[in-house]
Amino acid sequence: MNFDIKEITAATMILFAVIDILGNIPIVIKLRKKAGHIQSEKASIVALVIMIAFVFIGERILSIIGVNVNEFAVAGSFILFFLALEMILGVSIFKDDGNLSAKTVSVFPLAFPLLAGPGSLTSLLALRAEYQIENILIAITINIILIYIVLKTSRHIEKFMGKNGIAIIQKVFGVILLAIAVKLFTANIQELFK
Repeated sequence: MNFDIKEITAATMILFAVIDILGNIPIVIKLRKKAGHIQSEKASIVALVIMIAFVFIGERILSIIGVNVNEFAVAGSFILFFLALEMILGVSIFKDDGNLSAKTVSVFPLAFPLLAGPGSLTSLLALRAEYQIENILIAITINIILIYIVLKTSRHIEKFMGKNGIAIIQKVFGVILLAIAVKLFTANIQELFK
């Protein structure tokens, strides 16, 4: 075991920035209102399992289905793009078929692609090339604990910020999420055409 505090800290910070759970608070609140409740434990565990699985077999899974990392990231950027549009414009793009429940929302779109999305999964592949696996796994675990805390306290955060505060943050982070989606798209679409 090659535990390295520097690697753990760096990997944790990179994943924290990419996952951006604090920036996703308005989306979490919106999803909770749509579904009535969010299963914080389920969302956290599903995101953890996806991330850990992707560290070990991500590239192989993508190559089996004939998709490379860049194509995967471009597809994920579209989902983030439409989530951002919902936040900014206050419209509902994703079809609500009436079966929106805490179970489904906790997995899609919360656990994937919001938490364990194309940005974090491609970042994990990049980290895998640079850092020891055990340090990456610790970084993932730290981030999942932070995600769980934010999901569990989202009601309190909403009460603290109020409706206007949430609305403002939703628009601001909607623009940031839109920018991340565009960046993810442009960076990876260039790689596809090389």
